[in-house]
Amino acid sequence: MRPSALGLGLGAAVGGYVGFKARGKTLVPWPANVQGAFPGTLGGITGLLTGVGVDVLIAAARRPQRVPAAMLATAGIFAVAGLAGKYAAGNALTGIAKKGSELDFGFAEPPSDPLVTGSDASAIPYTTLGREGARFVGTVTTSEDVTFVTQKARVIEPVRVFIGVESAATVSERVQLAIEELHRTGAFDRAHLLIQAPAGTGYANSTPVDVLEILSLGDCASVAVGYGLLPSFLSLGKVAIAAQTQRELLDAILAELRDRPAKPLLLLYGESLGAKVQEAAVPAGLIDLDAYGIAQALWVGTPGGRVADEFHARCAQSSITVDRPEQIPADLTDRPRVWFLEHDGDPVVRFRPELLRRSPFWLDPAKPRGRNIPDSMGWVPWVTWAQVCVDVLYATNVKPGQFQSLGHDYRADLGAVVTAAFALNATPEVAKRLEQRLRELEIARASRIEVSA
Repeated sequence: MRPSALGLGLGAAVGGYVGFKARGKTLVPWPANVQGAFPGTLGGITGLLTGVGVDVLIAAARRPQRVPAAMLATAGIFAVAGLAGKYAAGNALTGIAKKGSELDFGFAEPPSDPLVTGSDASAIPYTTLGREGARFVGTVTTSEDVTFVTQKARVIEPVRVFIGVESAATVSERVQLAIEELHRTGAFDRAHLLIQAPAGTGYANSTPVDVLEILSLGDCASVAVGYGLLPSFLSLGKVAIAAQTQRELLDAILAELRDRPAKPLLLLYGESLGAKVQEAAVPAGLIDLDAYGIAQALWVGTPGGRVADEFHARCAQSSITVDRPEQIPADLTDRPRVWFLEHDGDPVVRFRPELLRRSPFWLDPAKPRGRNIPDSMGWVPWVTWAQVCVDVLYATNVKPGQFQSLGHDYRADLGAVVTAAFALNATPEVAKRLEQRLRELEIARASRIEVSA
């Protein structure tokens, strides 16, 4: 079917309009080559789809009997392409997962600390923790870190437990290993027990754990149980099994603590996909937190959407959402139980299908703009959705030690927000030294990772 003049004309007009609108400001910086190519690419795709759509409608009006055959042929092409793509993707994912299971050279040796998983005192083979698990258990804070920040001596060595997806074959077996490790290390006798939901690769952020270990003077334990080895954007299909992992872990911890006269404060932490996973494990919000005896919860950069909005609503009676530490209330005598740390301009939080057809509240021209949302940014059907979709790809630009409070990078906020959310004590002087030490710890971790590069 030859392109019609009408199809070409409308395609060019619509594509040109979209390309022009696509030159506007976005939530986070993009590489220069992407920024330059995006308007033309989006305009070209839009123009092509518009032209083809117009020509299909014209053909359908002229010869409707040909439409089913054309549709079947098109479906066949897509089916073949889909099967080929699935095969290629499967091979690629296998390679990515294999890389996620390999340890960095700088973390190749098991830790000597008996209070962490993978040490000689642990029954869990260190190599089963995967790359992220090894990084997590291999960077426990030291007595020197505690003394530098708090000017006090550490009262006890902290506990870190991590169970990798390769540590056992099933969710229940992995959870049982976690409970055995918590028993072995005396974690249930600590003042605080932090349960972190890792991201898809197994990544469990050490920074909030660093804060807890330092400000509690070591009187704490943390536990994370992995469910995969793929990046978060490739792990969305594992949210169900990841949530099951969290529920079984919470159930097992609840059973362990039920008859104990002295119990640790239970704290929840999840970041990005980890936040989505942990929220899915306690879907009733405050009701579920009551059932599990959770003292405080902090969820950071939760991917946006209807489910996230509804979960926020179920926590509304005792929750707070902050974009940055400056928004932490000065008076926390009535401390919120649930804390959401979500940047106004985080594309991971803001991206959702509804952007295709509806202007979001954060782009309402009648309301003040949130931080890092450009004043000139407006909603255009299809265009804004595509822009924020690309924003997601560049939402995190991490440089070790150079903490930013931008996009999906929350490192600059975690020291103060974790302190407030978990009811830890820090004078302004302590908080200042804490921020310095958190940056130093990240640089030290990064140096060990870069040895592998």
